[in-house]
Amino acid sequence: MEDSDTVLGKALGILRAFGPADSVLPLAELVRRTGLAKGSVHRVAGDLVHHRLLDKTEHGYRLSGGLFELGMRAAAERTLLEVAMPFLQDLYERTHETVHLGVREGHEVVYVAKIGGHRQARTPSRPGGRMPLHCTAIGKVLLAHAGEEERTAVLTAPLERRTPHTVIAPGLLRRQLVKAVETGVAYEREESTPGLLCVAAPVLAPDGETAVAAVSVTGPVGRFRPESHANAVRAAATALGGTLARRRP
Repeated sequence: MEDSDTVLGKALGILRAFGPADSVLPLAELVRRTGLAKGSVHRVAGDLVHHRLLDKTEHGYRLSGGLFELGMRAAAERTLLEVAMPFLQDLYERTHETVHLGVREGHEVVYVAKIGGHRQARTPSRPGGRMPLHCTAIGKVLLAHAGEEERTAVLTAPLERRTPHTVIAPGLLRRQLVKAVETGVAYEREESTPGLLCVAAPVLAPDGETAVAAVSVTGPVGRFRPESHANAVRAAATALGGTLARRRP
C-alpha cells in the first residue's frame, strides 16, 4: 500500500484508483477512492496531467498515454513480449482459441499478452491485468515451478473462492501442482470464471525448473477440450523458452 503522506504515494494512489472498467473518473470519485483531501487530489492530479500521466477532460480525469509509454520501456516484459509474440500467434493459428502469456508477481498472475479472434471466449483477463495464482491454469503452472517457500506462502494463505469450482483446499491444490510438474501442463475448469476452461504450460529458464512465464489456451465450456490442446501449448512454451535462453547475454 502506498504511503499517502508522500507526494509519490498520493500520485500512485490516484493512478491506482482507476479500475479496468474506468474510462474517466470525476475529481469527487478520486477523492472518495483515495481517501485523500480534495485539495491534495486536485493538486497532485494537476501535476500528473503536466507530466502526461493523466489527461483532464470536461468530466474528470483519465489515464494518459504517457503511462503506456513508460510501461513499454519495462525491459524484461518488453523483451519477453517481443520474443513471445510469434509463438503466441502460431499457437492461436493452431487452436483458434484465446491465447495468454503471463508472469508471476507475488501471489498473482500478471497477463503480458492476450490474443483472440472473432470467436474468442469472453474472459476477464486483459494485458496488464492480474488474477490469483491458485484459480488460473497459468497461475498453477507458475506456482508449480516456483520455490517451495513461494508455494507454501500461497497454500497457507486464505484462498479466495471466486466460483463454486475454485479449488481452495490446500492439499488438493498441492496435488495439482505436483501433477503439473510431472505432466508439463496445468488445467483450470471454471475456477476463475464460470464457463471457461484453460490449459497452460511453463516457459522454463535454462535450469529446466524455474518458470519465467507461462502460456495458455482458453475456451468455453461446451466446445473447448483443454486436453486436446495440451501438446500444442507445451510445444509453444518449450520453443519460447529455448529462444529466450539463446538470447540471454
